[in-house]
Amino acid sequence: MTLRVIGIDPGLTRCGIGVVDVAPNRRATLVHVGVVRTPPDMELEQRLLAIGEGIDAVIAEFAPQQLSLERVFAQNNLSTVMGTAQASGVAMFIAARRGLSVTLHTPTEVKLAITGYGGAEKKQVGAMVARVLGLAEAPKPADAADACALAICGAWKGGPGFVPVPASAHAGDSFPRGAAASSSGLTPAQEAWRSAEKSAGARRLKP
Repeated sequence: MTLRVIGIDPGLTRCGIGVVDVAPNRRATLVHVGVVRTPPDMELEQRLLAIGEGIDAVIAEFAPQQLSLERVFAQNNLSTVMGTAQASGVAMFIAARRGLSVTLHTPTEVKLAITGYGGAEKKQVGAMVARVLGLAEAPKPADAADACALAICGAWKGGPGFVPVPASAHAGDSFPRGAAASSSGLTPAQEAWRSAEKSAGARRLKP
């Protein structure tokens, strides 16, 4: 059964939102992508309200079954991490109120799931998101592409009917060691890349 996941790249100024449908064979399709923006001079409580209402509206319209969220971790910029944590809390509150399950993923986990390499750059992640979703280019801005990556990662790693990538995967590998392989012997990231390449090739061959 197809799993619909909403991915949230939390932030106060820009909160990325991506909704994708992922089939049991891991083929992903874009349903919705966008960004909730709030101005820095707005009162904090009003910024959080706007973010919450934006997320809630998307959930109400597209009815995802799961929310995939970037895990907040310590940064040198305290104000940035605080804003990210506050936006994350709002997203989890909305998800809980709507009855959605929530999965948390670090940036390294998302990069591993999407590209097969935990040290991938943002451009590489965006390019792979575009290929997996069959898009001509990555969603913009980067927050939107990251949200889509989170949604895909959430489905591939923990959705019903999907085999998760083991926690033993290491960020320094070209592809995660021990990652669940399909009958072809490829990792999920490799399978997605091959599938996207075949689709792109088929489109180019059409008259």
